[in-house]
Amino acid sequence: MQKLRVIGASWCPDCKRSKTFLGQHRIAYDWVDMENNPEAIAEVEHLNGGKRSIPTIIFPDGSILVEPTNDELADKLNIARSADNDFYDLVIAGGGPASLTTAIYAARENLKVLIVEKSSVGGQAGVTERFDNYPGFPDGIGGADLADRFTQQARKYGVEILQAVRVENFTSNEMGIDVLTSTNQLIQARALMLATGSTYRRTDAIGEDELIGAGIHFCATCYGPFYKGAEELVVLGGGNSGLEEGLFLTQFADHVTVIERGRSLKGSKLLQEKVLNHEKMSVKFNLGVKEFTSTEGGKKTFEHAADGAFVFIGLDPNTKWLPAGIDLDERGFIKTDQMFRTSLAGVFAAGDVRAGSTKQLASAVGEGAATAIQIRYYLDSLS
Repeated sequence: MQKLRVIGASWCPDCKRSKTFLGQHRIAYDWVDMENNPEAIAEVEHLNGGKRSIPTIIFPDGSILVEPTNDELADKLNIARSADNDFYDLVIAGGGPASLTTAIYAARENLKVLIVEKSSVGGQAGVTERFDNYPGFPDGIGGADLADRFTQQARKYGVEILQAVRVENFTSNEMGIDVLTSTNQLIQARALMLATGSTYRRTDAIGEDELIGAGIHFCATCYGPFYKGAEELVVLGGGNSGLEEGLFLTQFADHVTVIERGRSLKGSKLLQEKVLNHEKMSVKFNLGVKEFTSTEGGKKTFEHAADGAFVFIGLDPNTKWLPAGIDLDERGFIKTDQMFRTSLAGVFAAGDVRAGSTKQLASAVGEGAATAIQIRYYLDSLS
């Protein structure tokens, strides 16, 4: 099947955004860097009346989008962005494993369920290269494959899923919970579940912001293939995510170096053994990042030349959008009781965004199932 093509440049922020959007939705595409490609420059100018407007995205049917917003891309790719109904028993903000599991359990109880996901369903699991410790798959399973299975099962039971849409706000009243989406649709729900997950933490080192998407990345599955044939890649962080993604990157680069701030790796013993015994990997301890630079001569305590850097140094919760009334802990994660209830009646939370969660796939699935049961009890109490 012919892929769509994205023509742009490494320094173009709109190109980075479009590539990230396509990668999150697992849309296959070919990237054409026009900086050193006269033919690509000529094609862009021809398509745009002499202008070098990028990104220029060319679809298999010959149509194009120039400097599109994420909304325009979603519309072009036929990603549903409006709910079919104005009332649901349960609305779930976020589309990762916790929310998909809750949705499956709730839908099997004949509840009308809507998932609202700002990017693509599957969450971080969907862009993780491989899971070797998820029960039931002794030979491991790819993250995208597992996310697709979750999604297919949810849809099998009638769960409605909106992608490229986010929950903008919500308010409680005597009738339930009014949920406002980013497409300005007002939806009423009897219960709301918050499962918006977390985002990879940045280093805040000098030069990081300027190089994100152009040498610095937070998703090896999304960007690793662009480094096929690279001499050296760096992974920052020695936890499970860093080690897993570092191993994945060895299929593209000649060598991968893991840099860990502490004196030892934090990942599982099995991953540590794989990394430490891998002929294409090495580890440097007791080092942090002071500066990123794309040119020589950076004033750093320690220099390590690399074709790209992948950052896996922890997670920050996606909770800045939440309205007043939801109690958070000191790190911004949502506080819940043992029944996964938040400080607002009818609002529950599960998965990575919840304070005390283990940030593991199997745990997220377990929390999703447990939350579905508590939501069922809550809705029964309203009858």
